[in-house]
Amino acid sequence: MPPAVKVKTLTSATNPEATSPERSAQRPRLQRGFTLIELIVVIAIMGLLVGLVPVAYGKVRESTQYRSLLRTITADMRRARQNAQAVGQPQAFVADLNGRKVGLQGQSLHDVPQPLQIKATVGNEQLQDGMASIVFLPSGGATGGSIEIIRPNKEGTRLRVDWLSGQVTQERLLP
Repeated sequence: MPPAVKVKTLTSATNPEATSPERSAQRPRLQRGFTLIELIVVIAIMGLLVGLVPVAYGKVRESTQYRSLLRTITADMRRARQNAQAVGQPQAFVADLNGRKVGLQGQSLHDVPQPLQIKATVGNEQLQDGMASIVFLPSGGATGGSIEIIRPNKEGTRLRVDWLSGQVTQERLLP
């Protein structure tokens, strides 16, 4: 009888690269990139953001300009009243309706930003060539009147000056 020859065969037990169905289910699949669906979703989200950011920025900008102008006008009117009482001479708050500027007479005027509208209600002698003025008197009174600041959506605020007391008050305007 011929001598016996030992032959080694590769099996899953001796070859770690050979896999059985049980082992392939346990081993995680290596991911080498993004799927097409993932890329489309990311691009769609970026497109929405690019489309919405300018609209939101425009609204925030207009709102900031509105609040800033409102604070500036209120502060200037109150300063004119205090100066009239302190100095003992009339002080005027002016609104150049054609030039879109407001402020204290004799000082640099503030620009009214373009999307905002400004309207003035004053007596006949306080309106000349598109310049409206509210004069604050040393006694504490004023010529009276109001300045309206209106937003593009037609909402706004009326700053009213009482002719007897010279006090400046705000009231909301609805469209």
